[in-house]
Amino acid sequence: MKYYFAPMEGLTDMVYRCAHRKYYPGMDRYYTPFVSPTQNHCFTSRELRELSPENNKNIPLVPQLIGKNPEDFLWAANELAEMGYREVNLNLGCPSGTVTAKGKGAGFLAHPDKLDAFFETVFSSCPIDISVKTRLGMESPEEFGLILAIFNRYPICELIIHPRTKREMYTGDVHPDVFQIAAENTSLPLCYNGNLFSLEDVEHTLTLFPDLTAVMLGRGLVSDPGMITRLNGCAADLTRLYSFHRELCENYCIVFGSQSSALPRMKAIWSCMLTSLPTGETFRKQLIKTKRWPDFICLIDQFFQTVDQ
Repeated sequence: MKYYFAPMEGLTDMVYRCAHRKYYPGMDRYYTPFVSPTQNHCFTSRELRELSPENNKNIPLVPQLIGKNPEDFLWAANELAEMGYREVNLNLGCPSGTVTAKGKGAGFLAHPDKLDAFFETVFSSCPIDISVKTRLGMESPEEFGLILAIFNRYPICELIIHPRTKREMYTGDVHPDVFQIAAENTSLPLCYNGNLFSLEDVEHTLTLFPDLTAVMLGRGLVSDPGMITRLNGCAADLTRLYSFHRELCENYCIVFGSQSSALPRMKAIWSCMLTSLPTGETFRKQLIKTKRWPDFICLIDQFFQTVDQ
């Protein structure tokens, strides 16, 4: 079984990936937050920083692209191939309204004919493998039958399914029954993504779908960065978490240029981790109210001193 770290905008950037790989081994792949190639056919400096193999040493990384123009996709895929990448992931899962309104991400699923034409063009010319991360549809899980039929016509190297619709966003139950129907009606390698917040969730999913090639974790893994490390029999204790935290602090200050710029990112990461740590409501409120870097560092240090006692 393979374990993938899902792309999460504003969280799992190259600073986070490098630190996570160092302190929490065990992930088979990391995916970049999506890059949206434009008709200008030029990566931004920020995108180049994220995609640069030099900045992702020893990380099994798959770049993710989002878009609906096949020429723009192929330009980006060729650039990625020149960088040494051998796979690119197409995002058909992002449910954000600003994305889907442009017909991108999960919004592309509302236009099956255009999606089919897109695939016909990119698969005929793409120099590297293409995997797909998808949702079930825009409004209803019943949409996925037609979408899967399109996927089945192309040599997708791996199909990553989040069994929710765009409308459902990240709330409510997933649809394992629809995922099962997909599994029974495709020969494509399948990866499961969605609502995996604990080792028990992962193990239950593998029981339901024993033929999976992989599972992908996102919010659950940011909340508990050592989850898969523990599954593989390695320690993921608070000492390791503190070292992980300190490295993130140091490198975000460097990349963002100042402590004040690094503070929102570190607060966002800690807000996710609070759900799996032995903290109370008081700590959460203090974290939200923290406005200064020294106060943030002091608060986190106090947490580790207290929880170790």
